Amino acid sequence: MKLVSAICIAACLLLFSACKERTKQQEPTGHIPWYKTSVIYNVDIDAFKDSDGDGIGDFRGLIQELDYLKWLGINVIWLSPFQPTPDKDDGYDVADYYSIDKRLGTKADFDTFIAEAKKRNMKVIMDLVLNHTSLEHPWFQQARRDTSSRYFSYYVWSRERPKDWNKGMGFPKVEKESWTFDSVAKQYYFHRFYTFQPDLNVENKEVQKEMKKALRYWLEQGLDGYRLDAVPFIIDLPKTGAENPENKIEFLTEIRKTVQAIKPDALLLGEANVEIDKNIEYFGEQGERLQMMFNFFGNQFLFYAFASGNVKDFVKALEDTKEKPVSAQWAYFLRNHDEIDLGRLPKDKLNLVYAKFAPDTSMRLYDRGIRRRLAPMFSNNKKQLEMAYSLLFSLPGTPVIRYGEEIGMGDDQSLKERLAVRTPMQWDTTANAGFSSAKKTFRPLITLGDYNYKKLNVESQKQRPNSLLHFTRRLIELRKKHPEIGLGAWKILKTKSASVMAIRYDYQGKSLVMVHNFSEEPVHTAIDIETPAAKLEDLLSHASLAIKMAEVDLTLPPYGYKWYRLTANN
Repeated sequence: MKLVSAICIAACLLLFSACKERTKQQEPTGHIPWYKTSVIYNVDIDAFKDSDGDGIGDFRGLIQELDYLKWLGINVIWLSPFQPTPDKDDGYDVADYYSIDKRLGTKADFDTFIAEAKKRNMKVIMDLVLNHTSLEHPWFQQARRDTSSRYFSYYVWSRERPKDWNKGMGFPKVEKESWTFDSVAKQYYFHRFYTFQPDLNVENKEVQKEMKKALRYWLEQGLDGYRLDAVPFIIDLPKTGAENPENKIEFLTEIRKTVQAIKPDALLLGEANVEIDKNIEYFGEQGERLQMMFNFFGNQFLFYAFASGNVKDFVKALEDTKEKPVSAQWAYFLRNHDEIDLGRLPKDKLNLVYAKFAPDTSMRLYDRGIRRRLAPMFSNNKKQLEMAYSLLFSLPGTPVIRYGEEIGMGDDQSLKERLAVRTPMQWDTTANAGFSSAKKTFRPLITLGDYNYKKLNVESQKQRPNSLLHFTRRLIELRKKHPEIGLGAWKILKTKSASVMAIRYDYQGKSLVMVHNFSEEPVHTAIDIETPAAKLEDLLSHASLAIKMAEVDLTLPPYGYKWYRLTANN
């Protein structure tokens, strides 16, 4: 019995040690994964720059603006889908995993883009949609025509309509069912999203091989990794329940091994809006699955903090998502290409965010989100926008920005669903904002109001040193000079104001303290920086403040922010 007890104690100590190591924050000395010190910029190729005058952005147009992205400080470009598509879902309805959409250019154009990005020391990742294909994909067309073919089991079918046929829709209120009858196959097929996007069957070994083949192919063409779309739905098993299905989580480990066999440092950035107790499953206990995930949970409470001026729930969300493997990293963002998903907020908090940022119901989407860009949500309040971006670049993870956000672009609420935030890039005051020389563009430019391209564009903001563009560029430069933010151990500091968040970073003997006021009112507060007899150097103004006690008094203006280097007196 004593031997058994000793073994049990040893096992418990080993388990405790493993858990402690998993939650350790600071990156060990030596190899530092490139994604931890990066700034990621998301580009819709068709909406960025048109080089040939057909009204649609393309790879050659993107190449023309690589120097702009380099000037801005971007070192990772994330490309939205660029494969052939019927384009019913802005390219996320893929019809061929191995080609380039002819509207966007040729394979030679893609190769040139990759080469030019590498010349500028930029890495490139792409959106890869693995959970579904287009209805027009040859696999599905063959499957529906011949239910005895190998392709039939590439998808998820049912002879009878399942009892939960109207549950689990990814786009509620827009889609009415998740199981749809196909008149050719005479069976029901499952689709998490639109009816024209049938889900692939991850239980099928041939499907797994096809997914791995696509992953290998684009890495071999020069990519540095992937943003994996809708990760939970790649691995779910719909026949176990449309709303809360079981999943094949271990397949993420196989995906990781597949990409690492081609490129050992290839990135897997997952879109996985899962409950916080599932995060470790997706990262992997030892970081063997996804290296990065978007922190959707934190993002939802961030927008509640923006709306309420109270940081308590956002701070708790940061703390609740703190646990992760050492090699893993969170990706933080303010806006992306989709709606702002607020589905995990309690009803009262959701309604407050709606009232503040989406007062018109037409600005809302899927019973959970907001289809607006950041600047209109903030009523173009420059101080609030600057505070938000200061916060983004000072959060404990990798910052991700969406094209156009650096100049405070607006949205077009007349466009369908999420297309409202996917209008063409505004480069200058010439026709079509310098996006295209075509008489008509594939999607309308913003031509009215405060966000019209005559008033708001890259060229005009480049000429104004106090513009949002220059502010964003300075923040990116500052962030890259201080890897403590992405690599260091962090903790939330105590303040005496409900609207002020202070966070401290420690990394290899260096310390930073970042302070943000979420209130529209000036705030006087005290912050416990936990280091007495020290000097705070303001990294934005270069002023310094000597302090004798660990607690420091600060007065912050409305939406004020501070980036401090903390130096202890010896």
